[in-house]
Amino acid sequence: MKISARNVIKGTIVAIEKGATTAHVKIEIAPGQVVTAAITNDSVDALKLATGAQAYAVVKASDVMVAVD
Repeated sequence: MKISARNVIKGTIVAIEKGATTAHVKIEIAPGQVVTAAITNDSVDALKLATGAQAYAVVKASDVMVAVD
């Protein structure tokens, strides 16, 4: 796999929650650390995602914001 994004984190799918059109895929990247991706249900099916399978969380953002209280 070649991809331009530099933030690629391997993990295990721990949950897939499908809605009407969008699914939330939860990937555990370290014990107790979970990244959630919102993708289409069609993408879940096309990628054949399943709980327990290995997957990558790919983060590509043009902006990163910082906030304080």
